[in-house]
Amino acid sequence: MQRTKVLVLNSRAYDYASLLKSQAPWIEPVPVEEHATVPSSKLLQCKIWFGEPNIAAVLLQKGFKPEWLQLTWAGINRLMPSDLPKDYLLTRAVGVYGQVMAEYVLSYLLANEQQLQYRRDEQSRFHWSPSKPGTLRGKNVLIVGAGSIGTEIARFIQPFGGRLVGVANHQRPIPPFEHVYTLSELPQAVASADYIINVLPDTPCTRDVYSAALFENVKRGAFFINIGRGTSVVDHDLIVAVESGQLSGAVLDVFRKEPLPQTHQFWNTKNIEVTPHVAGPEIPELMVQMFLDNLSRFQSGEKLDGLVDFNAGY
Repeated sequence: MQRTKVLVLNSRAYDYASLLKSQAPWIEPVPVEEHATVPSSKLLQCKIWFGEPNIAAVLLQKGFKPEWLQLTWAGINRLMPSDLPKDYLLTRAVGVYGQVMAEYVLSYLLANEQQLQYRRDEQSRFHWSPSKPGTLRGKNVLIVGAGSIGTEIARFIQPFGGRLVGVANHQRPIPPFEHVYTLSELPQAVASADYIINVLPDTPCTRDVYSAALFENVKRGAFFINIGRGTSVVDHDLIVAVESGQLSGAVLDVFRKEPLPQTHQFWNTKNIEVTPHVAGPEIPELMVQMFLDNLSRFQSGEKLDGLVDFNAGY
């Protein structure tokens, strides 16, 4: 088989290069870690890039460009500035984050129903308090962003007996959701939701969606989880919604500015839990298999999984 040069752009580029060599010996990886200097001749020889958008953006800005770039991230914002080229094939990571993000979401859904924080607090007080836990069975779970990740999260929740409702760009049947709303119908969708899970990407249409106007429509006592993008949330309005009891709590993994500044009110607002963008950890073995599957499609002229429409922004 003809050898294929692949530019591997990753903070763990040499680990990825070793995995590629072990699974596809005919691939000749060229590892590039962040801030590394690579001879122009090597860059020009690689028409296929595989890795992180932040490293790719630097090379694009310098005038280098692939025929195809396969990302290891689901987000593409780093590649969307108007001064960067758009005349190449771009695919985002799909089929690799669903389970790990579902596990993250489920851990907080179950912790909330089982009142784990309350029980820890009661134990610290040496207090025997046999209050009954809740259950996910029969709860209305709204997943805002019913794409590949959102749908996979729904599949993991399904066995627990929750009623699954989704929000997508277009109203259409998407198993296992019982009903799918459009984003314009979000005020209607949140009205009956016990849990609201945001998985939306960052686009002009999804910014500031979770504002005071929307929270007014939320079922009182609903619980909010954000694993999409921080730009979807108006921070102050979310804090007010939690402090007023309109939301019973929130778990936030993504923020407008990361790392989250130490002075931000999220850190010390009661019933808001902060995690440092860890809901979707990168698993190299899955990433490499995803890349190899798509590489086979690329070489045979088939449609690529996760192909980005630059005009749509996702």
